[in-house]
Amino acid sequence: MRVSRSLTIKQMATVSAVSLVFIFVFVVILLFHFAQSNRYNVAMQMESVARSVRQPLSAAILKADIPEAEAILQQIKPAGVISRADVVLPNQFQALRVRFTPDRPIPMMISRIFELPVQITLPLYSLERPANPQPLAYLVLQADSWRVYRFIMHLISTLLTAWLLLSLILSVAITWCVNRLIVHPLRKIARELNELDAAKVLPHQLKLARLHKDDEIGMLVRSYNRNQQTLMRLQEETTALSTHSPITGLPNRALLMSLLEKAVSGGKTTALVFIACETLQEAAAVLSEEERSRVLITIVERMRSALSPRMVIAQVSHYDFAVIAHGVKERGHALTLAQQLLAAIGENLPGGELHLRPTASIGIAMYHGELSAEQLYRHAVVAAFSARRKSKNQVLFFDPEQTLQAQRRLTEESDILNALDSHQYAIWLQPQVDLRTGKVVSAEALLRQQQADGSWALPEGLIETIESSGLMVLVGNWVLEEACRLLAAWQSRNITMPLSVNLSALQLLHHEMVPSLLALLERYRIAPGTLVLEVTESRRIDDPDAAVSILRPLRNAGVRIALDDFGMGYASLRQLHHMKTVPVDVMKMDKKFIEGLPQEHGMADVIIQLAASLSLDVVAEGVETDAQRDWLASAGVSLAQGYLFGKATTAQEFERLYLSRSGPAA
Repeated sequence: MRVSRSLTIKQMATVSAVSLVFIFVFVVILLFHFAQSNRYNVAMQMESVARSVRQPLSAAILKADIPEAEAILQQIKPAGVISRADVVLPNQFQALRVRFTPDRPIPMMISRIFELPVQITLPLYSLERPANPQPLAYLVLQADSWRVYRFIMHLISTLLTAWLLLSLILSVAITWCVNRLIVHPLRKIARELNELDAAKVLPHQLKLARLHKDDEIGMLVRSYNRNQQTLMRLQEETTALSTHSPITGLPNRALLMSLLEKAVSGGKTTALVFIACETLQEAAAVLSEEERSRVLITIVERMRSALSPRMVIAQVSHYDFAVIAHGVKERGHALTLAQQLLAAIGENLPGGELHLRPTASIGIAMYHGELSAEQLYRHAVVAAFSARRKSKNQVLFFDPEQTLQAQRRLTEESDILNALDSHQYAIWLQPQVDLRTGKVVSAEALLRQQQADGSWALPEGLIETIESSGLMVLVGNWVLEEACRLLAAWQSRNITMPLSVNLSALQLLHHEMVPSLLALLERYRIAPGTLVLEVTESRRIDDPDAAVSILRPLRNAGVRIALDDFGMGYASLRQLHHMKTVPVDVMKMDKKFIEGLPQEHGMADVIIQLAASLSLDVVAEGVETDAQRDWLASAGVSLAQGYLFGKATTAQEFERLYLSRSGPAA
């Protein structure tokens, strides 16, 4: 499929046509403006010349000395702008005419449009005027129309040249912008769809570009992906009309439910084991159809080897399986069976360049005669996906509370996504003060949510809710991008104040965190040392090798690293021997150690001395009294934050309070 006429050509033609129309209007307006200005200037020059000869000319006319009057008029010739001078008597009789330049014809249309030639009339009076003087004659000066005509033509050519050039520049600039923002993404999508293999059309999903998440192209991509998912479900429902999977030959969901209904109708105790294989789902995008089929068949054969002949295994979706465990009556027996399945699935998959170590999550629902087949199936599914949320290779029995938690989690997830889409989240800034000078030298970005009454606050448990709903990476990345956008705005005004942003464990360990953050730094051109990441609640930070691999690329890119809430949780003093190898710049002392100051200062002394030995800056959190501030300053702590210095506020208010007053922070 080829494009017969590019959208770029069409848009440039449209932009050029519109530009030319508007530019023509501007040219006409400016042309008349400059032409009238020129007429006015010429008239003023002629009036000045007329007044210079008015008195001697009046004397000559009064004496009826025509040669002298003509000689006086000849003095006007050096002025250059006048082509003819006439002396007209009150009875309209032309007494005298002097020509300075020959008449040259100009187009009639130009004469009419611009009212050429330009003339002025000046009355001539006797030197001794009576009470009601009557003019002796009138001096009529006429401008050189050819000079005015040349000026107008030069003006037209200049304006047309300038504005046509501007039209070209505007057309190219606007077309380039539209091309980059609209045509290129659309062309990329069109080529991706055009080159798509027919076998991969149905499961195909478009990648949402980072710059188009909130515009019509993002809406187009999301709609396409949603339609693809709908078609996938329709295909699965259509496939469900058959009884076996075409690849593995296992019973499908429809046959499984039929067998399950038969099993529960007998009333015997049994178990349903649901297996969600994450590896099949995660590798679907990188494996070919042949490789995926080979991996699928291998995993199925391994699971079959772990089952007794009485048990039935079914494939209920591309990545999920279910086992009707006939003969399993005890939870211990069901757990043993699940562990055997995990062991069989988890063996390495060699073969060419493909090396996978499959993982799965297993949910178990026990049947004791009180459930329908559909209820038993749903219980096993809920247990499996609850196990997946805990970690990989987990086994979990169904608990009624899990259903309530799943429903609550779905509601919380929807609320968080809606809050993001409707701009109900914002970052507020809390000042960090240099205790030596008392000036605000940095800030910490804190998440706030708009409440029902319009106020902004951090609801209790909001961070835990975001983490439990699985959206911590999404919300955390949004906070990082907002912080980078704010830093870029500051730095465009030569403000290089550092800004600290909290980084959760889920963000820190996410495989796309480092490349995503590096891309943000490059896109917003963040100055080195102005973005500070406060690492919190990550047990992996105690593993120096893991910490270095995660944090070192960020340090090399100019990001400063701070250990938040030091002395609590993961950053406890029991791991001090790891501190020298972890790339950290700042240690934030938890407010629990600040509350008892200055009376209880033992732990604070230890932390300050430790930071000094590691050459780390110390930031004290939660400073609320003058006594705490004075003790920290005397102990050598350079930075502090807390209600004593200021609460968190909006970015606009922060700039008004601290940046406009103290100037840019270096």
